[in-house]
Order: sequence, then C-alpha cells, then structure tokens
Amino acid sequence: MSEQERVVPRRTTKQREAIREALAVEPAFVSAQDLHHKLRDAGERIGLATVYRALAQLAEDGEADTMLGPDGERYRACDTEQHHHHLVCRVCGRTVEVEAPEVEAWAAKVAKQHGFSAITHDLEVFGICAECHAAGGADVAAKTGAAANN
Repeated sequence: MSEQERVVPRRTTKQREAIREALAVEPAFVSAQDLHHKLRDAGERIGLATVYRALAQLAEDGEADTMLGPDGERYRACDTEQHHHHLVCRVCGRTVEVEAPEVEAWAAKVAKQHGFSAITHDLEVFGICAECHAAGGADVAAKTGAAANN
C-alpha cells in the first residue's frame, strides 16, 4: 500500500460528533444551513463552515448520503454501507433506502452498449409516502405536481 493509499482516520471532535448525532435523528435529507440552525438552536457553538466541512467529510467517508436538489446539496445519515438508492416523499421528505439490482443491471448494460466502463450512478425516486397521501390525498398530489393514485 502506498503512502497516498493509506487511510488516515479523521480526528473526532465535539463539533463533528454533534453534527453526526444531529444528522442521525433527521428522517429526511437536510441542508447544511438547516442542520446548522438546528444545532445552534440546541445550544451548540458551531460555525456554518464547520458544518459544511463535516458533512462533506461524512459523505466522503460513506457515513452520509448526499442528494443535489433544486435548492442545493442535502445530506442524510447513511443507514447502510452497501450501494443503494432512495425513495423520497415530496411532501414530508421522508426517505427510504432501497436496493435495486435491476437498476444495476440496466446501468451496466447501457454503459456496455455505448462503450462506457467504470460507471457510477445515483438514483432517487420521488413520490408521496402513504402517510402524506392518506392525510391529503388528491390535494397533496396536486400541490406537488403528481397525480393521486387512489
């Protein structure tokens, strides 16, 4: 193993642990700004740059998932070390991690057909969770631009 390939463990700090713990209790993807506000409201003395840096490191280390949305990057504690995808509720943000071997096979097939190798991909599927659908039905679907499935 070369010097560059060695993994140097990250220093555990009080602030990094506070960020990890705050992220772990979030049921949905959250922005760095929102997480920063929640940490400050809970009495943590922590800067926004520190939150951004820690979240980027958690994502790099596989402890957090990232999702790029229309309002920027969002983060969520990762429940599994395996490659996975997400179902995300457009109303409440609830997120479920799912495995999708069919997607993996399709991506490999399409890449091969077009001469690509060393492929990677991210997949998020957006919809309305059962609880939000039951609570608002067609109104919820209309507000989020989806058709209600009754």
